[in-house]
Amino acid sequence: MLVEVKVPVLAESISEATLANWHKSAGDYVREEENLVDLETDKVMLEVVAPHGGVLKEIKKGDGTNVVSDEVIAVIDTAASNADAADREHTNAKPAPFPEPYQVTKISEHPKHPKHALSPAVRKLIADNRVDVSKIIGTGKDGRITKADVLKYLGDEPEASEEADAEPVRAERAPPQSIPTTSTAKPAAYIDENERPEKRVPMSRLRSRVAERLKDAQNTAAILTTFNEVNMKPVMDLRNKYKQTFEKRHGVKLGFMSFFVKAVVDALKQFPIVNASVEATDIIYHGYFDVGIAVSSPRGLVVPILRDADQMSFADIESAIAAYGEKARDNKLEMEDLLGGTFSISNGGIFGSMLSTPILNPPQSAILGMHNIKERPVVENGEIVVRPIMYLALSYDHRIIDGRDAVLFLVSIKEALEDPTRMLLDV
Repeated sequence: MLVEVKVPVLAESISEATLANWHKSAGDYVREEENLVDLETDKVMLEVVAPHGGVLKEIKKGDGTNVVSDEVIAVIDTAASNADAADREHTNAKPAPFPEPYQVTKISEHPKHPKHALSPAVRKLIADNRVDVSKIIGTGKDGRITKADVLKYLGDEPEASEEADAEPVRAERAPPQSIPTTSTAKPAAYIDENERPEKRVPMSRLRSRVAERLKDAQNTAAILTTFNEVNMKPVMDLRNKYKQTFEKRHGVKLGFMSFFVKAVVDALKQFPIVNASVEATDIIYHGYFDVGIAVSSPRGLVVPILRDADQMSFADIESAIAAYGEKARDNKLEMEDLLGGTFSISNGGIFGSMLSTPILNPPQSAILGMHNIKERPVVENGEIVVRPIMYLALSYDHRIIDGRDAVLFLVSIKEALEDPTRMLLDV
C-alpha cells in the first residue's frame, strides 16, 4: 500500500515552511515514527516523521522547497520490506568504469595543479601563451597558481617563441614601475580571484522572519531607550551564599536571570502600561505576565516564553530557562514555546556587550537589555569604592509609554536588584 507523507498542520500565523534537510533518500527503508526531513518555519524547526514503516518510494519535494500545511512531500510503500530496499540499492549500483587505453590530460587539469586550483583568468592566460603549467611554481594558497605566478614565468622564460613575443599580453600585464616596493597593496593585474572568495547563501526562514519583524518594529513603533546602572553586589553576595544549597535542593543552578525576572514582574505590576500592547488605535492591557527570554540557538536568536512568570519561584524560573536553552541548542523548541509574550529580556552581557539598545519584539511595547558586569569606582556615603556594575537599557514604544513611566519602571528594577531581599519578602 502506498502512503503519502504530508506536511503537518502549521500554526495560523505561519503560511508556509521550508524543507531544510532530508535524512532519507528514495529507496531507503524507514521505520514508523522515524524522522524523514527537518521542516524549518520562521519560529521553530519541526520533524516530519514516517507515518508507517516501509520503503521511501518517492520524494516529491527536495531540500530548500517551500511547502504549506498538508502538502504531500513523499510516498512510502508499506508493502516493501528492508530486504527489498537492499536489493534495489544493489541493483541500482553502477559498476566501476573500465580504464581507458590512455587519457589525455588537459592543461587546466594537470595532476600537479587540479582544475579547481586555477581561476578563469589564470587558465585564459596559460592558454593564450601556450604555457606548460607543470613548469610553473604556484605561490598561492595550497600551492595554487596565481596570475602573478604566470606573469613571472612568462617574464623569466629565457627562450620565448616569436609567436609568443608577438602577443601583447606581456606588455599589458607587466607590473607598473610606479608602485613603491614598500607598499603592501597589489596591482589589479596581480589580484588572484582565489584569494578573494565570496559565498552567497539564502537567509534561513527564521533569519528572514526575524529581519522582517524587527524592521516592522522600527517602522511602526516610536522606539526610545532609557538607561540606568545597577550595583550587582547584593545579588552576587546572596547568590554566592546560597547557590550550593539551592542547587542541591532544586537540582538547578542559581543564576542571575531569575532575579531579573522577579524584578521585572514586580515593576510590571507597578506600571501596567509597560506590560500593554498596541492594536490599531487600541491599547490592550494584559492581566498576566508572560516574559520572553532571548536565547541563542544554532539557527539564530529565539525568544521562548515564561508563562505566568509572577506565579513562578526562583527554582521554577531557572529550571524553565535551562530547559529552553537545551531545547534551543538541539533545535527542539516547539511552536507553543514561542507564541505570545507581554515583555522580553535580552542578555547581551553573556557575549561581552557593555551597552546596547535592544529592539522591541512586536507586539510587545518594551524590552529590557542586560549587559556585562564590570567592576567600576562608585561613590557610596562620600567614599569611592569598587562595585560590580551592570548597565541596563529599556527600549519602549513611546506611542503609549511616557518617558516618566519608562524611567521609573527601570528605577524600580534597579532598586529591587540592589535590595534583593525585598523580592523574597514581597515588600
